[in-house]
Amino acid sequence: MTRNEYNTKIMKFFQKATYIALFAALFVGTASAESRQTREEYIARYKQIAVAHMERYGIPASITMAQGILESDSGNSRLSKESNNHFGIKCKKSWKGDRVYHDDDAKGECFRAYPSVEASYADHAEFLDSSPRYDSLFAYPSNDYRSWARGLKAAGYATAPDYAERLVTIIERYKLYLLDQEDGDRVYSSTETAKENAEAWFERYSTAPESSGAGADPFRVTLSSHKGYNVYRTNHTCYVLAKEGDTYATLGAAFHISERTLRKFNDATKSDTLSKGDIVYIERKKSQWEGNAMLHVVRRGETLHSLAQSFGIRSRSLARLNSLARGGEFVHGQTIKIR
Repeated sequence: MTRNEYNTKIMKFFQKATYIALFAALFVGTASAESRQTREEYIARYKQIAVAHMERYGIPASITMAQGILESDSGNSRLSKESNNHFGIKCKKSWKGDRVYHDDDAKGECFRAYPSVEASYADHAEFLDSSPRYDSLFAYPSNDYRSWARGLKAAGYATAPDYAERLVTIIERYKLYLLDQEDGDRVYSSTETAKENAEAWFERYSTAPESSGAGADPFRVTLSSHKGYNVYRTNHTCYVLAKEGDTYATLGAAFHISERTLRKFNDATKSDTLSKGDIVYIERKKSQWEGNAMLHVVRRGETLHSLAQSFGIRSRSLARLNSLARGGEFVHGQTIKIR
């Protein structure tokens, strides 16, 4: 083989190799683009979870979705793909689960790892709900996404100076605030005003109201009856009255709610028991009174918990509204805020 023939053969070889490399790069790039999840796809996939957690914890669904989009790059980040961590939550001392190490503010930081994306969403809600640093956020209504965004930044959820603005931009660009409305999933999906609220659920599954019986509050308006319990509403939140022998477990079973969740709805500890006539909420209470009154004068015997149950307000929110110290109580004659 002559030198010219050899050089020609080498040139053809490199040309062929170049074509193969270019084709491979094009194929990989196309495949990567096709596999990348869009924000719209991410919202469609996880919005139901965000709405469910809003109903249980009071965290705006719009905030949950915006944080998921921002922290996980719509489920495309390495951290979210390798460990299902969609909210960038680090291990902390209390974390006993799986973990991965990832470069963030510092090199090789410890992040929580989850068996599923759903588990990541659940831990995000629990993380905000149980961390004292985020307590102030729950004084805001679940449709006040701007205050929640600012509050998350102020509490140190992220170090980016424009974190709140980023969340608000995402929420408003994709109209995620629609998720914060009653029956937000349906409203967001259809952008219609028709809603399937608590009354619709009871209309499907309940019977006609029963007689209230002697001693019942004559001002209570009965919505319906379910498995022998009259269902009432105060502050746009449904509740029933406990019967003799009722427990959170038995009532939870009757209304398809876990005992743990029912206790949470009613600000009850593990040791709290029920007595006949106790108000038991079967939905999460509001963060403030939504009626016209703004103040209440505490009567003898009224406590933080009893007032929270009477007005359908979360105990922690009522305490915050009145700057009540942890473990503190109201006193007879005190004027307190209820909104």
